[in-house]
Amino acid sequence: MTLTANWSYPTAIRFGAGRIKELAKACEATGIKRPLLVTDRGLANLPITQNALDLLDKAGLGRAMFSEVDPNPSDINLEAGVKVFKAGNHDGVIAFGGGSGLDLGKVIAFQAGQTRPVWDFEDVDDWWTRADADAIAPIIAVPTTAGTGSEVGRAGVLTNAKTHVKKIIFHPKILPAIVICDPELTVGMPTVITVGTGLDAFIHCLEAYSSPFYHPMSQGIALEGMRLVKENLPKVFADPNDIEARSHLMSAAAMGATAFQKGLGAMHAMSHPIGATYNTHHGMTNAVVMPAVLKFNRPAIEGRIDALAAYLGIEGGFDGFYDYVMKLRADLGVPATLTDFGVPNDRLDDLAAMAVADPCAGGNPVELTLDAAKSLYKDCF
Repeated sequence: MTLTANWSYPTAIRFGAGRIKELAKACEATGIKRPLLVTDRGLANLPITQNALDLLDKAGLGRAMFSEVDPNPSDINLEAGVKVFKAGNHDGVIAFGGGSGLDLGKVIAFQAGQTRPVWDFEDVDDWWTRADADAIAPIIAVPTTAGTGSEVGRAGVLTNAKTHVKKIIFHPKILPAIVICDPELTVGMPTVITVGTGLDAFIHCLEAYSSPFYHPMSQGIALEGMRLVKENLPKVFADPNDIEARSHLMSAAAMGATAFQKGLGAMHAMSHPIGATYNTHHGMTNAVVMPAVLKFNRPAIEGRIDALAAYLGIEGGFDGFYDYVMKLRADLGVPATLTDFGVPNDRLDDLAAMAVADPCAGGNPVELTLDAAKSLYKDCF
């Protein structure tokens, strides 16, 4: 089986080891002549990033980079990035990195040409129609982790630096025009990031699969995405240089973000406030709260999880799947509780209020009330 392909769903994806070499050609295809590469501080000086800049430079596209990106990107990061984009007279963005670099890069390309505040474009009703679509710069996405799937998403998550609330900024043209998925770029990730991002992909699929909304295409994608993570995340954990397993995880990440067009749920609704308040890793936070939410949702999803367990080759229906999740977390070194994760138990009321207000809460198969959110957080400490 070959792990090289050209895909056009949900956007044009150039998938396969070594395909970062096509970065300059991707710029040409999208009409970008003065790209700004947006990434996070940790990646800025790494060889994979410098190699990408070398490829651009060699093609006469410059080597402009913006890396003032926090792990949970904020409007402060956005303002700084837009300033650099405009000052350099850039005409497109290469969003490079994990979820933080990808999300902020996309929102910089979106916001640089707008005249309204970014919060006017939150993913509420049809607020996206307020944007000047013609002013959105083209985007190329290059993921260096296999988890968030932001490379195939039509939105970016942005934290309000004053309120510490995460908001989803949405527009159809935030979807990158071209994605380069090169699994070789993920090889140097620290183990904790490999685990956190891999489980994030799994949870994207799990919550989409469990969502009560109707979207059979996403349902099928979510199912297969979970199988790919189940079979390949332990392999990468054991052997970080397993390119074939990393390829499958990179596929699963894109599949998860495609699947959650169907909706997300309480795992994300709970993890967003924790990440915004305590600056925790998003995927790992999802993994910590996953068991409590699974038990909470059981009355509504038990039959569906029974079918999922059978597809994944797990015996015992819902109970067997739950036991699998608990063992997987333990085997991969996921903190058992939020306390173990270093999150203080001092703002339960605030976290619960933010979780209920989070857009993801509406996709949970069981209504996430304020009392339920407080109880779930308590169960996680």
